[in-house]
Amino acid sequence: MRCDLNEGARLTATVPRLTALIEPERPTDSAADRPPPELLARPRRVVFEQPLVLASGSSLSGYELVYETYGELNAQRSNAVLICHALNASHHVAGVYAHEPDHRGWWDNMVGPGKPVDTNRFFVIGVNNLGSCFGSTGPMTRHPATGRRYGPDFPVLTVEDWVHSQARLADALGIERFAAVMGGSLGGMQALAWSTLYAQRVAHCVVIASTPQLSAQNIAFNEVARRAILTDPDFHDGRFYDYGVTPKRGLMVARMIGHITYQAGDVMAQKFGRELINQRLQYDYTFDIEFQIERYLRYQSDKFSQYFDANTYLLITRVLDYFDPAAAFGGDLSAALASATADFLVISFTSDWRFTSARSREIVQALLANRRRVTYGEIDAPHGHDAFLLDDARYHDLVRAYFDRVATAVAALPAGAISP
Repeated sequence: MRCDLNEGARLTATVPRLTALIEPERPTDSAADRPPPELLARPRRVVFEQPLVLASGSSLSGYELVYETYGELNAQRSNAVLICHALNASHHVAGVYAHEPDHRGWWDNMVGPGKPVDTNRFFVIGVNNLGSCFGSTGPMTRHPATGRRYGPDFPVLTVEDWVHSQARLADALGIERFAAVMGGSLGGMQALAWSTLYAQRVAHCVVIASTPQLSAQNIAFNEVARRAILTDPDFHDGRFYDYGVTPKRGLMVARMIGHITYQAGDVMAQKFGRELINQRLQYDYTFDIEFQIERYLRYQSDKFSQYFDANTYLLITRVLDYFDPAAAFGGDLSAALASATADFLVISFTSDWRFTSARSREIVQALLANRRRVTYGEIDAPHGHDAFLLDDARYHDLVRAYFDRVATAVAALPAGAISP
């Protein structure tokens, strides 16, 4: 995954009065040049001139969002599904690029033709959130007033800020109501926020491996990761772009911490155990890499440090910390979700110790207290928090069955209706 962007169609929008200009689709490669049945993806940009006022009191104007779409929007514009991404993902949800056949979307096993979220039936949208490093306006973007990269001057964001920006994208695309808004982990927080901030614009809300707020332990993990970056000598108070360097060491440590929390202990034991590299039979008595797990963490973190932006990492971990919809209601999650009108699918994984099943059950109980229709699945899977990204037949069958219901509701809409 790279932080640059392939050239695509460009859409310019002004909110609240939207004026949009979409360039005609460019011809794609011939079918003979593609690996059928691959889904071909193409990123697009949308530019918003109307300032977006943020929770912090700051505002962004002239900002851009990068997005991709898959499938076709029906005549009633009632079959749109929004996919919200987690910490280090992007708008590239599914499929591959014609010129990069190995660059597969991060949720390609979930979204696509014939897959649980079937793009033969749904118009699926993936959007890169503000503050990211994959094309949308973020710390790597040059400030329109100074020409200098925002860096540490980019405003701190919240999940709610992201949702408001996504709603503007929906306006620009002419989508009044989503058939479903869906996300895993941090993406699930966004889906949950959609259900209350824009209750009338969401028919179904799908929240996977998520939580209504971070625990103190989770905030602690994020703080340790941030300190690793902030104390890297190459960070330069967030101005490392000006020095032509990257706080690689800090990013690597931050990624190691995160990666450990995404895995279940049993899986790590099964994959690596206490095995030494190169099948050695004795210790070297050094601090170099000796264990297989050490080599794995070094490899994953080194790869991450080559494509992810340090300022973005700081921003997004703080977004996670701040999410707490119940805070404005005296800690009462039921009251926080009282305005939701959507039907819900909530899924958790028993081995996820970062966002435990107990936290998902809190969401379910709060929704039931408001007499919402809720489908809950607790999947006994061994893969920890990362399970929401992996193949599990029970998990995928549940999502598929739920979206069959969504598709049936879309098909049953009378002429002129917006969404189920």
